[in-house]
Amino acid sequence: MRRTERLFHIIQILRSSRTPVTGRALADELEISLRTLYRDMSELMAQRVPITGEAGTGYVLDDGYDMPPLMLTADELEAAALGAAWVATQSDPSLARSARDLVAKLSAAIPKELRPIILDAGLKPISIKPTASEQFDGAALRRAIRDRSKLQITYEDQKENLTTRLIWPLLIAYLNNARFIIAWCETREDYRHFRTDRVREMEVQSDQYPGRRAALIKAWEEMMASKH
Repeated sequence: MRRTERLFHIIQILRSSRTPVTGRALADELEISLRTLYRDMSELMAQRVPITGEAGTGYVLDDGYDMPPLMLTADELEAAALGAAWVATQSDPSLARSARDLVAKLSAAIPKELRPIILDAGLKPISIKPTASEQFDGAALRRAIRDRSKLQITYEDQKENLTTRLIWPLLIAYLNNARFIIAWCETREDYRHFRTDRVREMEVQSDQYPGRRAALIKAWEEMMASKH
C-alpha cells in the first residue's frame, strides 16, 4: 500500500470508529510497524488533519472533518457499484432510482481512469426469485423511520387474517427476496417483524414514539441474540 493510500485509510478507520483507536490497532490493521504508524500520524497532523490523542492512549478524528470528495480506491468503488446494483433490483421505486442516480454521480465525479469500474463492473447481483412487491410508499416508510413517527398498519398474516396495529418502525431488514419492518408493536407490547408485502394499508401518525431509536434497536438485537 502506497503511503498516500495508507494515510487515507487511517482517516477512514478513525472516521468509522466511535472510540479512540490505539496505535497498535491501527498498525495491525494496516500491517505496518508502530514506528511507521507514528510517522504517518505525524504527517497527518502536519497536514492539519484534526486528529487528537497520542501513542498509548488512542487517536480520535474530530467529527467535523471532511475529506476531499470521492477519494475512493478501486475496491471501494466496486463495493459501491455492487451495493447500488443490488438496491436497484428491489421493488421500492424511489430507492431504486436513488441507487441508479448514485452510480451516475459516482461515474461523473471520479477520475476518468476509474470510470470503467463503475460503468463496466465485474460484480453483479443475481436473484432467481422474484422480489416481493408492496402496496405502500416505501419512501414514506423510510421517512417515518428517520423521523421516529408511529405507523398504523393493516397487516395480513399467513392465514389471511387482517389486524390493525400501531407500531414504532425501527428499521427495514432485507432477507433473501423479502423485506421486513422491524418494529415495537404497541398493540402486542412487544417487538414484531412485519413482511412489507403483507402490509395492506399504512398511515403515518402525527406523533413520535418515545425513547431513542438506537436504544430500541439494541434491545431488539439483544432479544434476538437470546433466542439463538
